[in-house]
Amino acid sequence: MSNNVSGNFARALQERSVSVAEWVALNQIQRWADMTPAKLADAMGVTRGAISKILDKLQEKAWISRMTSDGDNRVRYLALTPKGVQVLPELTAIANQNDEHFFGALSSDERATLRGLLSRLADVHRISTIPVD
Repeated sequence: MSNNVSGNFARALQERSVSVAEWVALNQIQRWADMTPAKLADAMGVTRGAISKILDKLQEKAWISRMTSDGDNRVRYLALTPKGVQVLPELTAIANQNDEHFFGALSSDERATLRGLLSRLADVHRISTIPVD
């Protein structure tokens, strides 16, 4: 089931020339005002080199900006650009449609139960990174 859900989502994003990793990165950047490439790499469970490639692609699309910290020239903060802010709801709609396609047959109580069970398994197995593939 998991492969079908994630595969369908990846294909839908690919039609927009977006990878799942790019989608995850955009969401994480949008959520945290002080997001740095290192924090993002840790959250996504990818290497610094991999996050650099993902961020380069997002910057080429003009969806993110990298700003140097005033206090430390080595620190770069990430932010969505206006274009990134504009595209995120469109990508979120794709995610929501995918979820509805696969989980729409479940009641809200069943969805909550499934979410709880999956969260418990993630806790037991110490899975805290965000899947990107």
